[in-house]
Amino acid sequence: MDRPRQFVVEADGGSRGNPGPAGYGAVVIDPVTGETLAEAAEYIGVATNNVAEYRGLVAGLEAVKALVPDASADGAVQVRVRMDSKLVVEQMSGRWKIKHPDMKPLAARAAAVLPRSAVTYEWIPRERNKHADRLANEAMDAGKRGEQWQPSASTADLGTARAGGPPPPSGPPGDAAAGAAKARAALAAHKQAPATPAVPAAQASATPQVGWGAAPDLGAPATFVLLRHGETALTPEKRFSGSGGGDPELSATGREQAERIAAALAARGTVEAIVTSPLRRCRETAAAVAARLGLEVLVEDGLRETDFGAWEGLTFAEVRERHGPDLDAWLASAKAAPTGGGESFAEVARRVAAARDRLTARYAGRTVLLVTHVTPIKTLIRLALGAPPEAMFRMELSAASVSAVAYYADGNASVRLVNDTSHLR
Repeated sequence: MDRPRQFVVEADGGSRGNPGPAGYGAVVIDPVTGETLAEAAEYIGVATNNVAEYRGLVAGLEAVKALVPDASADGAVQVRVRMDSKLVVEQMSGRWKIKHPDMKPLAARAAAVLPRSAVTYEWIPRERNKHADRLANEAMDAGKRGEQWQPSASTADLGTARAGGPPPPSGPPGDAAAGAAKARAALAAHKQAPATPAVPAAQASATPQVGWGAAPDLGAPATFVLLRHGETALTPEKRFSGSGGGDPELSATGREQAERIAAALAARGTVEAIVTSPLRRCRETAAAVAARLGLEVLVEDGLRETDFGAWEGLTFAEVRERHGPDLDAWLASAKAAPTGGGESFAEVARRVAAARDRLTARYAGRTVLLVTHVTPIKTLIRLALGAPPEAMFRMELSAASVSAVAYYADGNASVRLVNDTSHLR
């Protein structure tokens, strides 16, 4: 029996607004020679990132099927799909459940193109998926002009396509089947030409911009969407509620807030993983979001709230009355701890920074929802800004509010959002 033909499919999708104008790109590659066998890209109108990524996957698999007419037969092909969408990779691999109504039909469509045993999935960092990413952006650019993507107009890096090979195919807008058919014709002509050494992608790329205006190639950042948990019975009364006292549950208002932010995050479609504080109010908030997104929840102890010691459950006025000198010291120095063996802000900052470092390493290039508390969120924002400890007292963070910080490979951070509550209105 003949060995199955081997292919690599790289696919990507994007949305400018999420949801917003969206497009996908996919490329089929010969894993031995590195040659580009087919390209596909399309502007798909208004959609989310996740929808566009799934559409790119479908197009890439259909391009393989167009290249090999009997690809549906068992043992005819073996395809390794590489994508930078952890969501798509994990769902199509069967490790994550598919709960979102927009994802289910697309996942079913992708699974039906080729036999399940013929396709494996691999997550790759975004910087290793540049060809498909560029095709997706070309498609979105074409859509902005009121056009569809044209293969002949593609400037995508063709990887290790051989020098002296055929020109890019031209013709009508690039759906997967048309792109693959043109690639077959190009390859047929190419096989009659003498082979020449492969040209590395790095040599084929355009000369990079140099000087102060050049942006460093740091890859996609790890983006933390920082969600404060929903209300508990203590929240409206502004009582100290940390990790050293009781572990209150969400109130009815808090549960409603959790459902609202879950719906908002589902509509945006950007969150790829969820991490939560171990405290009950955060776990309940995270569970509401996870149920909507079809994601699992990881617990990170470093995201727990400050231990407020003897102040747990008290209002600020009650602490002032009972522990005035200790409160004054706490307000004056990040090294001062609440009465009764609580944690100082300096201690909290050390464990939060350690958790940040663990999570940025684990989720490089991905968007992660961190469900946590006032102090950890303020600490992450303060550290990202390089602000002094007293900045903690100058930030407002409402229950179920969203903030966001992006962390880059060079160690720098960018604060992108603080205390957004628009989803609650």
